Amino acid sequence: MTAIQSGSFLTLHYRLAGPDGAAVVDTFSGQPATLTLGNGELTPAMEARLIGLPEGARESFELRAGEAFGERNPEMLQRVRLALLHELGDADAQYRIGDVVRFPTPNGQGAYAGVVREIGGDWLLFDFNHPLAGQPVRLDVHVIGVL
Repeated sequence: MTAIQSGSFLTLHYRLAGPDGAAVVDTFSGQPATLTLGNGELTPAMEARLIGLPEGARESFELRAGEAFGERNPEMLQRVRLALLHELGDADAQYRIGDVVRFPTPNGQGAYAGVVREIGGDWLLFDFNHPLAGQPVRLDVHVIGVL
């Protein structure tokens, strides 16, 4: 059997759950994921857990708070003017706490997301931290194939 190493092309099912046990990602009920280890598709801490696993392996890993997605960074909380949001997107959009809003990258080639945490008179406070930053997570995997 082939074991996973850096650069391996994988087919696997995986479930990533936060501290409340709710799945953030779960491929077990659908199509398995395919990825290349080392390309940044998983965090380095998650990839490290996969190294050495053989095809067919079923494992569960507990990653301590902050290990999977880093610690929460207070500098990732930013106020954005409503006028700018209306300029970049829908001028009639209404926002609520908990909404996830996508923003274009400066070069326009990608996007990133922020969660609305507060609403002011003419601004919104966004949290651009990963939702699981600073949280313990559980990773369940079933390795289907390794190339």
